[in-house]
Amino acid sequence: MDQSKGSEIRSAIEELSVMVKVIGVITLLQAENGDRDAAAFNISHEAAHIPTRPFLSLCYFLLQVLDKIGPTMAVLRQDIHQNIRRLETRHEADPSTYSNMVEVLKTEATDSTARNITSCSRAFVWLTRSLDFTAELLKHLAVNPGQNMKEAVEESYNLTLKPWHRWISSAASKVALMLVPDNETFISSLMAKDESYDNLKVEMETLVSLLVPYLEQIHSILINFAEVLSLGQVKGQLMR
Repeated sequence: MDQSKGSEIRSAIEELSVMVKVIGVITLLQAENGDRDAAAFNISHEAAHIPTRPFLSLCYFLLQVLDKIGPTMAVLRQDIHQNIRRLETRHEADPSTYSNMVEVLKTEATDSTARNITSCSRAFVWLTRSLDFTAELLKHLAVNPGQNMKEAVEESYNLTLKPWHRWISSAASKVALMLVPDNETFISSLMAKDESYDNLKVEMETLVSLLVPYLEQIHSILINFAEVLSLGQVKGQLMR
């Protein structure tokens, strides 16, 4: 997602809008076929669909947000980029089959490789957690634009990523927080040229309103696959 300054949030909104439409079509088809329970929750593992390319585009948006936070997120950024490349490599190997991320989960569950440290399933879980962090951070800034940036990043990290990081990663994050830019600098970096804060706030709210339910759907799919394909047991315990 190679976009000009300040257009990242708008691009992410466009990507999410497309995915919401795709999920809506699948839900409608499930309802028409009489699978009303699956249609209500969007977690039928046979019909579950997570478009791979749009998901990866969202992850690249995440990298751009981390770049704006600065070097404090360098380690996290490196991990995210490696996970993106892992999924891209799998997708490129068979674009038709792996246009749906769920097919990747099915393949690795069948091959009993899902829990391998270099598996695409593990990469997908960690990318989802990182997107949880992004959604939480943007929600903090949209609701309370005057909040101290360090506090916003720390609270978002504690709610989403810290529970799954080993103590070394958690200790490193405390040091990294010292390098977080101030609120005004970060907000300005998100704005397009001549864009007002009010417009940016609306964009952040729109993105969060799309991203949060989308991630909830992904968590529902992961929980379903955790039970059916032995990826884990419950949300938050899929993989460490």
